[in-house]
Amino acid sequence: MIGDKCLGMLEAVGEVFPEAKYQRCTVHFYRNVFSVTPRSKVKLVAKMLKAIHAQESKKASREKAKAVVAQLREMKLKEAAKKVEDGIEETLTYCDFPSEHWTRIRTNNVMERLNREIRRRTRVVGCFPDGNSALMLVCARLRHVAGTQWGNKKYMNMKHLETSLEDASTAG
Repeated sequence: MIGDKCLGMLEAVGEVFPEAKYQRCTVHFYRNVFSVTPRSKVKLVAKMLKAIHAQESKKASREKAKAVVAQLREMKLKEAAKKVEDGIEETLTYCDFPSEHWTRIRTNNVMERLNREIRRRTRVVGCFPDGNSALMLVCARLRHVAGTQWGNKKYMNMKHLETSLEDASTAG
């Protein structure tokens, strides 16, 4: 499950899918760190954060994160260092999956794009007579997306995941 650390969503997914792993969207994580970073240092901090997620393994990413935290403390950015230290682990869940999927599952861009499309359609209407009519419009849009080329586009090749699951079951 990929998300922006919305507590309601985390609780709901935990109840419905207790075995699911949580991946915090890296973009939302970066924005949280930038919120306590002076504007003059945002570009430098962005490069440091991106370097963490550009590593080849989870172990290397953790080591890079420790170095980044130390560097942020040297720069007197204690709040940013604390946010990175406290939240970096939940942004590295994607490393537990095949590397071919990493760029697809470390952000929630797909959901953000779908939400933007729904928002665009509902703003045209402006004011709905009741909640049911709003729900009908959203459902109609979702049905359209699912039935068109955009909904049929293969986002990830699941053969990589199946292979890694088979390898794990034969090794264990």
